[in-house]
This record gives sequence, structure tokens and C-alpha cells, in this order.
Amino acid sequence: MVTHVTVTEKSFLQPGILLDIAMVVSTPSVLPIASPSLTARKNRRRIARKGSQPAKVSTKNGDEDHEMNDAEASTSNITDQTIEIDIQGDDDEILIDGDLLETTAAPTFPALAPGAGATRLKSETRRIPIPPHRMTPIKKDWINIFGPLTEILGLQVRMNVQRRCVEIRTSKETKDIGALQKGADFVKAYALGFDVKDAIALLRLDDLYLDSFEIKDVKTLHGDHLSRAIGRIAGQDGKTKFTIENASRTRIVLADTKIHIMGSFQNIKIARDAIVSLILGSPPGKVYAGLRTVSSRMRQRAL
Repeated sequence: MVTHVTVTEKSFLQPGILLDIAMVVSTPSVLPIASPSLTARKNRRRIARKGSQPAKVSTKNGDEDHEMNDAEASTSNITDQTIEIDIQGDDDEILIDGDLLETTAAPTFPALAPGAGATRLKSETRRIPIPPHRMTPIKKDWINIFGPLTEILGLQVRMNVQRRCVEIRTSKETKDIGALQKGADFVKAYALGFDVKDAIALLRLDDLYLDSFEIKDVKTLHGDHLSRAIGRIAGQDGKTKFTIENASRTRIVLADTKIHIMGSFQNIKIARDAIVSLILGSPPGKVYAGLRTVSSRMRQRAL
């Protein structure tokens, strides 16, 4: 069946007026019914446009049909368009012209220069303060301090006596981006009281850290009680401190009420737990037994 779609356009040039679309299905008496096979063979689209026709106005009774005449007179300039479309679902094909598809080639970039990939480090400076009681030792060991900083890390080092600090900065020979931080940790470890041979391990190993705390952070002690706690940590001739260092594979500096530990994260935790037990009043024998158990477990894990 041929479906007639009547599109009524009301003055398209005037804005604000919507389209009124009315679909009217023709009766068999007006248009013959086309067979599906005939419609499939034709496979065409026919668009017929009819010219504008003025609407018929009935003027039997002027007085009675006055309102109707005004309504029909307002639609006398309307253009009617009739579009006849053959309904065909299976025979439509979409053809795409190959010339319309433009092929894009891969982007090409020029070759980089030999030194373009190398990243240049920005010049940075660190200033590490030195306590007054460590000024004399650092003057004696100055050759052993600036040697590793310049040879291993490629940093520039100088001692500022007026400000009582060590200044280090990066240079063209600095290759590692973390060299400045390692150098600062090395100087800081020496300023806290560690030996140069122990502090130089911070430059060669990546998993070493510094941990500092005070006795009052664990328990508030005063007078003789504080002195006895410090004595329990150090032991006779430093025996307890050396035992904790060997069992936990760390280095400990006992500076009055401050305690500094250098080692890996796990080893620092073992040494700190032993020191905390001594501060809280545990006898050294009990702490030794716990350290022997921990050290045996560490050996088994290493195997």
C-alpha cells in the first residue's frame, strides 16, 4: 500500500510557527493497492510536490459562516506538500564511496639529539646545622666527611664556621636525583654522634634510616630514676648497648636523655622495643632473653 504523508508548512519564513503534520491514508478508490512483489521490483523513491492550491471558501450564509470564513481565509497562503514513499525494508542498500574516506598516515617525528634524553638536575642546596659539641670532632674528621660526598655522590661541600653548619649542593657531576638527601642524612648522622664508618653506610645502602626519641617520650622520669634508666640502657661499660646493637644489627647513640638509632626499618623496631623495656624497668636479663629469641628468628629467616 502507498502511504501518503501530507506535510503542511505554515509560512516557514515566519519564526515562532510550528509545523503541522497530518498523515492521511488514501482509500482504495483513490489509489490502487500495489502488490508487494511489484513494489519490491520497482525499488524507487518518488517525491511529488503539488503546487499551492487556494482553499475553497463556502459563502452560503455570510452572517452564519463569518467565523469559518475568517479561519479559512487565514490559511489561504499555506503550501501543501505530498510525499509518496514506497515502504521497502529489505531492498535498501547503503553505498559508501571509497574516495570520500581519506586515509591518514602515521605521524613522523624528527630524531632526537644524542644528549636530548639526559635530564639535567636543577641546582639545589642544603644546610645542615652542627651542634657546638660536635664542631671539634667534625674539624678532625673533615677529610673523611667531604671525601665520600664529593667522590661517591658528586656533591659540592663546604663548612660554614660562622653559621656552624655544613652546606652541600648539587653539581654537574651529580647523577643520582637522591644524592642530595643521602648527603644530608650522612652529615646529620655524624652530627648526632655516629662514627664516620657507620654513617658512610647511609651513602652505600638505600634501606637505612635514622630514628630518634627521648626517654620522657616513653615514661616521665626525674632525678635518680632518670639516671638509673640511662644506666640500664647503657649497662656496665656499655655492655647492654653493645648487645642490643649486635642482636638487632643497628647502631645506637645514647646522648643524655636522647636516643638515636640507625638501621633498617625492622631492625630499628627491634632495638627500640628492647630500649623501651629497659626504660620501663625490665631487668637486663629478661631483655637479653628476648633479644636471643628475636636474633634466632632473624637467622632462620635469612636461611
